[in-house]
Amino acid sequence: MDSQPNGLEVATPGAAATDYAAVFWAMPTPYLVLAPDLVIADANPAYLATTGRSLDEIVGRPVFDAFPGNPKEVDADGGVGNVRASLERARDTGRTDVMPVQEYDFPDGVGGFTKRFWSLISIPVHDSAGRCRYLLQRAEDITGYVHQQGRAGDPEGQEAWRRRALDVQADLYARGVELQAARSAEAVTARRLAALARVSLQVSQAETVQELIRVVTEGGLVALGAHGGAVAVPAGDQQVRLVMSEGLRPAAGGGDGVLPWDAPYPGCVAARTGEFVVLPDRAATEAFAPEMREVIDSTGAECWVALPLESAGRRLGSLSVAWTAPRTVTDDELALLVAFAAQCAQALERIGTRETEQVAHAAVRGMAEALQRSLFTAPPEPDHLEIAVRYLPAASLAQVGGDWYDAFLLEDGRTALVIGDVTGHDSYAAAAMAQVRNVLRGVAHSRRDSPAAVLSALDRAMRDLEVGTLATAVLATVEQGRDEAAEGLRVLRWSNAGHPPPMMVETDGTVTVLECEPDLLLGVDPDVPRADHEAVLFPGATVLFYTDGLVERRDATLDQGIAWLSGALAQCAGLPLEEVGDRLLGELAGSVEDDVALLALRAHPEDRPRPPSAGRTRVPEGHTAT
Repeated sequence: MDSQPNGLEVATPGAAATDYAAVFWAMPTPYLVLAPDLVIADANPAYLATTGRSLDEIVGRPVFDAFPGNPKEVDADGGVGNVRASLERARDTGRTDVMPVQEYDFPDGVGGFTKRFWSLISIPVHDSAGRCRYLLQRAEDITGYVHQQGRAGDPEGQEAWRRRALDVQADLYARGVELQAARSAEAVTARRLAALARVSLQVSQAETVQELIRVVTEGGLVALGAHGGAVAVPAGDQQVRLVMSEGLRPAAGGGDGVLPWDAPYPGCVAARTGEFVVLPDRAATEAFAPEMREVIDSTGAECWVALPLESAGRRLGSLSVAWTAPRTVTDDELALLVAFAAQCAQALERIGTRETEQVAHAAVRGMAEALQRSLFTAPPEPDHLEIAVRYLPAASLAQVGGDWYDAFLLEDGRTALVIGDVTGHDSYAAAAMAQVRNVLRGVAHSRRDSPAAVLSALDRAMRDLEVGTLATAVLATVEQGRDEAAEGLRVLRWSNAGHPPPMMVETDGTVTVLECEPDLLLGVDPDVPRADHEAVLFPGATVLFYTDGLVERRDATLDQGIAWLSGALAQCAGLPLEEVGDRLLGELAGSVEDDVALLALRAHPEDRPRPPSAGRTRVPEGHTAT
């Protein structure tokens, strides 16, 4: 709001930087501002000069107290009555009211009145709710025009005066009508722009082509003042899909459907050529193509405008707008159509890009899941050893990442166990992980070496095969010589390439972190030697191998994560092995910042049968089972 010199505030929507008070005071045309009860609120200097009054004399007074009619005139109440009626019509109807030339005398300051002639226009000023807040009266003094060449008692002069008065009256009335029509047109345009703004928001939020077309044909065309229209989008090779608004069905080609790309309809032509098609009446529409006669007969639409939908230099279709009566499309209307078509084209571009990405994502997800099924195989079932595995991905795109587990039997009877993590957790990490996993399997099967020797050979193979990635891993073997077999024991031998340490939990809940100085990551320097470590595996003991996603958190250190896992694992000592992984993953509350892979091993006494659940691979609910 801006304040005028007398404190009156005026609304300034959409132009906060404009000083409308200064504009009002600088206008050369006289204007009076009234409250709805016809009390004077303000007047500009041109009005004060015309009436010979000051603001202090008139502000706050009813207008007909400040400017009373001439009581000596026979029709004294005529001027007051006419002006009052004009102001009240503008206030009550919300429309500008233009008066014919009106005689309204002014006091001459010495007890009499001076005859004055006026051109008056009453204009309502609305607030944001549409209520009349002020009345603006334009008051032009045209007495000079009326008296020009007029001479009392001279018939010729009197006749000239009458003709001149009629001419002035006709001219002013025509100007008023034009002004009122212009204001009405502006009001219609404002309403259409407001409606189009709402539709544009819906267009920007459309998620599918079908939803976009529905918004355009149901809301956009109405906002544009049209009776109907259509949207055309490509539909395969040399074809276009045409969707008509409800008001124009049935339409050319039998309504909505697929038409040839070179069909002679406005929408097809605009989509094919990128040119505007403007057909203002029935004659122009019929001349455009013989097929349009059938369109007119079936839809009643005689006037058509079709515009191409283009974005980033690509033609995406067309927008057609139709009217049931002849129409001259103005430059302003065409500019509005072009702006709306540009918004529709941007929405089509966005939807098309999103749909393409969804197709690509689905393909990647399918490949990733197939890769997962091929890599995360069920563990073996060695005598008196139980193995359980779990995998929980962090990537939303693909149900696989850089973490992996593996278990397989070697030719000499040992059981090999692997847990590893390739940097990253997406399809690229999965591809690198597959290379490392498969090379490790091949190296381990081809030589009867210790875990450290196998990891060293793997490191050299990654260099020679140019597997450009880094990985952490623990390779372990479960061995049982004659001496261990006689005592019912086994030996766990492992080598650690920069990976979190395994944990062993005894039957009484005692947890041992199998921590040692870790060797270099795989892929760093294959010439640096690696070390083996070993521990006795007693019957009933459980060993947990895991990736860092289980213990690393943004709000906790790695040592804190290891401590948490040690305590949680102690609580799992008496659980069946298949429940251990579920319990640990359940502690994460379904939220992981990185992939998690688990491999749990339990040694059973040789005099007790192997549990029937051993050897099954289970993945938490909601994730891909392998």
